[in-house]
Amino acid sequence: MSTQDLLQFIFAGLTGGAIYALIALGFCVVHNTMGIVNFAQVDFVSLGGMLLYSALFSLGLAMPLALLGAVLGVVMVAMLVERIGIRPARSSDPLVLIFLTIGLSIILRGMMALIWGKTRMGVPPLAGEEPLRLLGAALMPQTVWILMLTGLAIGVLAWFYRKTRLGLSMRAVATNPAAAAVVGLPVGRVRMWTFGLAGGLGGLAGVLVTPITTLSHDVGVLLGLKGFAAAILGGFGSLPGAILGGLGLGLLESLSAGYISSAYKDVCAFVVLLLVLFVRPQGLLGKST
Repeated sequence: MSTQDLLQFIFAGLTGGAIYALIALGFCVVHNTMGIVNFAQVDFVSLGGMLLYSALFSLGLAMPLALLGAVLGVVMVAMLVERIGIRPARSSDPLVLIFLTIGLSIILRGMMALIWGKTRMGVPPLAGEEPLRLLGAALMPQTVWILMLTGLAIGVLAWFYRKTRLGLSMRAVATNPAAAAVVGLPVGRVRMWTFGLAGGLGGLAGVLVTPITTLSHDVGVLLGLKGFAAAILGGFGSLPGAILGGLGLGLLESLSAGYISSAYKDVCAFVVLLLVLFVRPQGLLGKST
């Protein structure tokens, strides 16, 4: 394998890793605020792609407006999921709420199958298909957009948590929900916006990955599970860990496919995940308990 091939595998790994990182961040955002694993996150990814498809071909919107509209649409659906599906639950047991998110995930997937059908579809790339050349390796424009928008989303997320009132409220609810309620923070509303934020991250992952993969109502399941694995690898609940875990998992998959076999890329990635957790159960950047 030449240096050019190695660069090609690295570009492919960073592309997939950026998608996993966005999904992993969505898992961590909800976990930090509510203490649960939101398995509906995988369907927010599928929904982002579906809404992008409809915005482009049914409404005839330009790509920038379609992308923005798709992400905002997923944000609204995610907030409805929390308000209608999670908040009315009589139990506050995290295990019960986790199983509830699994049920909501199945409902969302069924609704997408009814609305858009089960036929696989395609969406054009964000801007052009002419590859760029970097040190001899081909770099697709979609890869550039994925890396740029993922970096922008991470920067906005960091600013949001540190500088905005809602972000500070989310941190307070994550630290101590009872104390946050005592000082007058609307805990229920904050949790609803947390779901919306997680939905936005999942929807962004969906609209970015859709042009390089086929689109269907269940396309987010495997991507979502890999995002979940990335969150665990980085340290579940750690936002920097989610980014590191996503990029690391993407690179492991790509390099395994290139230097071993594409048939074993998932096996190699998850074997490394298990080995890391055997040595460091809390993940790479997680806190030991």
